[in-house]
Amino acid sequence: MISVGLLTRTCLGRRAGTGAVSALALPASMRSLSTESKEQSNAKLSIQIDSASSLTDLEMRDAAHNKKRLLANQAIKMKTFTGDLHRPGSTHFRMPIHSHLHQGGPVRELTVPKKKTAGRNHTGRITVRGRGGGHKQRVRLLDYFRTEGGRQTVVRIEYDPLRSAHIALIKHNETGNLSYILASNGLRSGDIVESFLGGLPQDFLQEMRASNNGEIDDALLSTRTMQRGNCMPLRMVPIGTIVHNVGLQNGGPGKIARAAGTYARLLTKYPERNRAVLRMCSGEHRYVPLDVTSTLGTVSNREHQTIILGKAGRNRYRGFRPKVRGVAMNACDHPHGGGRGKSKSNKVSQSPWGLKKFARTRKFKKVNKMKIQDRPRR
Repeated sequence: MISVGLLTRTCLGRRAGTGAVSALALPASMRSLSTESKEQSNAKLSIQIDSASSLTDLEMRDAAHNKKRLLANQAIKMKTFTGDLHRPGSTHFRMPIHSHLHQGGPVRELTVPKKKTAGRNHTGRITVRGRGGGHKQRVRLLDYFRTEGGRQTVVRIEYDPLRSAHIALIKHNETGNLSYILASNGLRSGDIVESFLGGLPQDFLQEMRASNNGEIDDALLSTRTMQRGNCMPLRMVPIGTIVHNVGLQNGGPGKIARAAGTYARLLTKYPERNRAVLRMCSGEHRYVPLDVTSTLGTVSNREHQTIILGKAGRNRYRGFRPKVRGVAMNACDHPHGGGRGKSKSNKVSQSPWGLKKFARTRKFKKVNKMKIQDRPRR
């Protein structure tokens, strides 16, 4: 339920600013009536938000987006530079504060150095524009397969400079092996995660059958398996569950829903066809095999979209260089270049390689046979 106190305060402030009578200037009787009308309007707004299940996919997604945005603005602590400290590069800077992140460096054995290419290929020609420079970085090696069974304890949650989501360092309780995985939303140090890709643990099955006269209790089974961060095949996941890091092939790594705040929802299972239907964050529906890997929960750091860098230098730290407009180039460098003044010579908007922009590039509609329904177009 969205708290609409912020909305009502904003509306009252706007009305008072436009010359209307504020609620504080009314008599007591009128003030009570205005309070009741506000409560009724708030109730109507909550009913509209709760009844979003009867709307279309696009409207439901917009309502969920607005709900997340309001909750994020109220609950997230943002880091800003205000008050006595006024610097040109810090005026518009804002970044969410994550107090649970590890302050030190990563495990060096689980990282490799990232080689800077500045967007050039093996012949030295620029193939990706706007790349170069940046701070030295090390690539964290993440385990997208999650094939090792047994209980694993989350040691800490870390920041990864090469991805939008946070990562979790886990340690196997029996072997002591360390590995990095994508951190689920709400995962903290000390939590226990487990992988069930190789099946349920035999000791757990024996203990459950001994306590239930040889039968498997569904409640105990769901208590053990349905925890955020646990990995299991889609065949074991109940319908309607939110998952991330979903694979595309049996035995392959997870590839779907790995960015910050993303997820996929399991809609339907077809055991006779060995397929399941997933709905992505974009609204697209597609088939995936039933035995692929999947992790419960959403990806962490959904506040990533609220970051405002504040200055161009922070993009240079990330390795992104400025890009020049095509009309400002020479004729030999861009189709829009050359000529006098600011003109592209009545040409259709094109890319540097002569491909027309805003043109449809899909020749055949049913190219991807695994896609059931395309994402809704605005």
